[in-house]
Amino acid sequence: MNYAIIAAGEGSRLAQEGVAKPKPLVEINGEPMIGRLINLFRRCNAESVSIIVNEEMKEVRAYLESLQLDIPFNLVVKSTPSSMHSFYELSRVMQPGRFCLTTVDTIFREDDFRAYIQAMEADDSHDGMMAVTSYIDDEKPLYVETDADLNITAFRDAAYEGARFISGGIYALNEKAVKVLEECMEKGVSRMRNFQRALVDAGLRLKAYDLGKILDVDHADDIRKANDFLNGK
Repeated sequence: MNYAIIAAGEGSRLAQEGVAKPKPLVEINGEPMIGRLINLFRRCNAESVSIIVNEEMKEVRAYLESLQLDIPFNLVVKSTPSSMHSFYELSRVMQPGRFCLTTVDTIFREDDFRAYIQAMEADDSHDGMMAVTSYIDDEKPLYVETDADLNITAFRDAAYEGARFISGGIYALNEKAVKVLEECMEKGVSRMRNFQRALVDAGLRLKAYDLGKILDVDHADDIRKANDFLNGK
């Protein structure tokens, strides 16, 4: 599995709340968030890792360039207007084949994630497996609609009757998704949630995978929540 990390946001909310470090370098469970993901991916059969950071993140860039990894590593330094645009830049350097994409501030348990990757690697009937969660602590959650077999039928901005899951911000996909991404860029589509809708509209077969609890680190108090979560509190 190839892995990709979007770490190009400004982390302005954390800075406004007194967190001095750039978001990717904020420590969770004793590791910088971005280092934690890289190490976790390496333990989950990583064939390569690709990361994008914005042009202002000189400290993050220096940290990443100092790493000595035993797998191919691609670093893109570019400021982009959205996560979808960041994904597009990553898609131009990623190795061919299946990949798993996430944002740097997504926190999950390693055992849960490993089972998810193993499920995707063993699945030959779907074009993608999207990690979902029933834990809602997001300011603007994206609701994931499925059929009885957890095949994804739609992505919704608002809750609906019978809603069970929201997007966890972790996407395991095959190369068909990159073609859809390129079409979205050509049409001027923006935002990752609209890209996900485009995947459904294009007829890609997507499965929802319940990863359990997933947290995002957007605010200073989320750092405490993330540490407590990973330590079973």
